[in-house]
Amino acid sequence: MEGYIQRLSDGKTKRYVQFLEISNDPELIAQYRKWHSEEYSWKEIRDGIREVGILEMEIYLIGNRLTMIVDAPADFDWQEAMNRLATLPRQAEWEAFVSKFQGCAADARSDEKWQPMERIFHLYE
Repeated sequence: MEGYIQRLSDGKTKRYVQFLEISNDPELIAQYRKWHSEEYSWKEIRDGIREVGILEMEIYLIGNRLTMIVDAPADFDWQEAMNRLATLPRQAEWEAFVSKFQGCAADARSDEKWQPMERIFHLYE
């Protein structure tokens, strides 16, 4: 295991970690991976994520369980950003599209599907 290179940011940032289970169907999982790849992900969705102030976002997969890690500026307001994100071009279309993998209502917003995780340990300098 080699780990993942992270971009260093200037100043303090906040980290959000969330969890979501998707359909436990290997074919749907393969499609979900495909639609989150650099080649197939929707540019408008990536642009919108940045537009609301998110600096970096990663999604990790094991089996049918996803963990999303979001880094944002220290003054970032999660709910305000999610409210704005929901209004951006193609966001509602994207949420409806991925709902078939996520087993949720087509009109569910991202912040209604992903569950926040509690940090129970950290090791810093």
